[in-house]
Amino acid sequence: MNRSSIMKWITGALEGFWAIPFIGGTIILSLNWTPLIIMLVLHIITLLLSISEGKTKHGSILGIITSCVGFIPGVGWTMHTITAILLLIDAYRSEKAIEM
Repeated sequence: MNRSSIMKWITGALEGFWAIPFIGGTIILSLNWTPLIIMLVLHIITLLLSISEGKTKHGSILGIITSCVGFIPGVGWTMHTITAILLLIDAYRSEKAIEM
């Protein structure tokens, strides 16, 4: 498994966690939106790894956008959900491509 796939699994799982209704939002609000900044950094790292390894980068780009608009109620939840699904599918496909 390559580094970009590992980071996609991690960021996808974290995005999925933030998408849990009430729990993710409550934690993000209680920590004063710090998790969104951390996720922004993680998505940028994942994007740079994907670029250097020649892997797809659309999940990381959407993650960066999600981190920037995640503070908007409703929109944030929707974006976290979509980004989590996209990143996890992308990580799975990258892993399958390596096995073949």
